[in-house]
Amino acid sequence: MHPNPHHLRQRASVILTALLLFALVSLIFSGMTGSVQIPLADIPAALSQLAHGQAQTLAATLLDLRLSRALVAFVTGAALSLAGVMMQALLRNPLADPYVLGISAGASVGALAALLFACAIWVVDSAAFTGAVTVSMMLYLLARRDLRGGTAAEGGTALLLLTGVILSSACMALVTLMLSIAPESRLRSMVFWMIGDLAGAPVRVLPWVVLAGALVFALRSARSINVMALHAEAATTLGIRVGSLRKGLFFVSGLLTASAVTSAGSIGFVGLIVPHACRFAIGPDHRLLIPAATLAGGTFLLLADTLARTIIAPQQLPVGVVTALIGAPVFLYQLHRLRK
Repeated sequence: MHPNPHHLRQRASVILTALLLFALVSLIFSGMTGSVQIPLADIPAALSQLAHGQAQTLAATLLDLRLSRALVAFVTGAALSLAGVMMQALLRNPLADPYVLGISAGASVGALAALLFACAIWVVDSAAFTGAVTVSMMLYLLARRDLRGGTAAEGGTALLLLTGVILSSACMALVTLMLSIAPESRLRSMVFWMIGDLAGAPVRVLPWVVLAGALVFALRSARSINVMALHAEAATTLGIRVGSLRKGLFFVSGLLTASAVTSAGSIGFVGLIVPHACRFAIGPDHRLLIPAATLAGGTFLLLADTLARTIIAPQQLPVGVVTALIGAPVFLYQLHRLRK
């Protein structure tokens, strides 16, 4: 007996509305919370001042700073989570990670090289994005036959994964070399970038544009991803252009990862545990999983960053440390559930 489509749409609406409301509440909570608390009663007046472009009170000034950082956290977490969903569909492995193909390692090489030579922030961002795109193109050239394949053979995804691991290892060797020769004055900023840090990250339009474009592509491809995930060998006979879909998933997930890493450094576990947790909670249908994981990933990183800057306030932790401390036990629990 097939489920009623009306009930499915109603369930999806309820889940996505709940996630959206939770994201908005988390955004307000992040703005209120810090080494100096902002009372909830002061939030409307502060928001009104910001809407008119005037931060006249301490509450408005603090809220402006915190909301800017919160928006960067949300778009970064959403991009990593969406990239995780797409990477898991591409590799047909629910435990795949956006960083698994070495794109993050390529960004690290570019960013750390710029930091080593004390370049400006915009040069560091450009170098990180260039490094990520360079590794993506190398990976595509080395594994293009597997991405073009009409059938998603297990051997093809294994070869793609192995190629990414090798490129990542080479990039991390270069990273280790740069860290070992870096002067003391630049070492701290390089290490913080490697861990993942949102302090001082500017609000930019480009990550939102990348996220919106990737979300549109993913939602338009959701039915095809469902078919490919369940019936990979027969997907071509069912009318799915598997080669084009796999190339699209590869390039869009790579672009999302490059955008996220450029904004905030290498933040681990978001793209691994959030899609997997959403799959456990709401099922494997990508028509619902894609928007749900995007909202959940943004909210998760937003709350993790709020914790990172308040747990030992006024001192701040890199958000990558918090996501790792939360993500490691959660991932082990998910792995145990998967085995059962």
